[in-house]
Amino acid sequence: MIIIDIETCTGCEKCLKVCPVDALEMEDGVAKLIEELCISCSACVTACPVDAIEPELKAQRADFSEYNGVWVFAEQHEGKLKATGPQLLGKGRELADELGEELCAVLLGHDVKGLADELGSYGAEKVYVVEDKSLKGYTTEAYTTALTTLISRYKPSVFIYGATHLGRDLAPSVAGHVGLGLTADCTGLSIKEIEGQKVLLQTRPAFGGNVMADIVCPNTRPQMATVRPHVMEPMEPEPGRDYELIEEKVKIDPDSISTEILEVLEAEDKGVLPVEEADRIVSGGRGVGNCQEDFELLRELAEELDAAVGCSRPIVEEDIMPKCHQVGQSGKTVSPDLYIVCGVSGAVQHRVGIRGAKRIIAINKNSDAPIFDMADLGIVGDLREIIPLLVERLRKKKSE
Repeated sequence: MIIIDIETCTGCEKCLKVCPVDALEMEDGVAKLIEELCISCSACVTACPVDAIEPELKAQRADFSEYNGVWVFAEQHEGKLKATGPQLLGKGRELADELGEELCAVLLGHDVKGLADELGSYGAEKVYVVEDKSLKGYTTEAYTTALTTLISRYKPSVFIYGATHLGRDLAPSVAGHVGLGLTADCTGLSIKEIEGQKVLLQTRPAFGGNVMADIVCPNTRPQMATVRPHVMEPMEPEPGRDYELIEEKVKIDPDSISTEILEVLEAEDKGVLPVEEADRIVSGGRGVGNCQEDFELLRELAEELDAAVGCSRPIVEEDIMPKCHQVGQSGKTVSPDLYIVCGVSGAVQHRVGIRGAKRIIAINKNSDAPIFDMADLGIVGDLREIIPLLVERLRKKKSE
């Protein structure tokens, strides 16, 4: 809900133009709120040029009986689903079963309805689709308006997003507009009963990854969290699985969008397998060297294994590798079948990002390096001697 200061309001009507649900009208030359229509999206708060409108934040809401459903934001790019949607639906299925609620996916974009079948195959019982030309490319305002409108109409109890570049921007915007709690970069989600109420227990690294914090938001609904990619496992897809498709229309004022997409530039390393999508990764740290040429050894090994090349944070800070290759707490969370880590001591920030790896092989000169504590196979020695031997052996194996 919002509060309008009628003494300050100038009657410019800018708030009426941006309200997605027409919850404002003019009366005696000033704006008036239609309370039963307001969805607390705060679009009018931002639009008011004289600060006559403020959000009315409620510290506590005791009755959440009308809130029901576990929602997953299904991110898409250029008509293709991102991996986070199916991954979160897998965890969402567990949460929904424990709460006794429906599992739903939310899909925004333009000409994306065809992706609903794929979301249904991954377990979504309902797929909410909002299609609009203003949603073709991502803008914070348009996507926020769409989601706050849906939240007001359907009142989900849980809403989870992938902690991607888009999700990390969108989820806080939605939370701020609706006045919700939000836990970012979660690595675990579960349901816990507190004072007779089932709440979402949100687990994430804290204090530089030295502890794992459990966070709850018991006083707001929906409970919202962003989840690191590749820490949740998707369900096995079942093509043809029954689901309900719900197409919604949302009023999005073009004037409320502060950015314009002029051109989409492709990354220079397009075609290079992203570390977060790779089944095999060869990763390096300070022990590899202090220039790009030193990483050629790792690239040779990665090429033989059809693997992606990753790195630790210091390598990015020294401009040896771009940020998109960084693995760890402040980089990408990965879950490959094979993770070969070379010259990385194994600080907790790096270990947090590779917990999902099925098999870890560590190469390091220091036999006491912490990385060996979580490695399935540890090799103590000089990587400049070991990696060429591995490459030679792989090439020989391929030629046999």
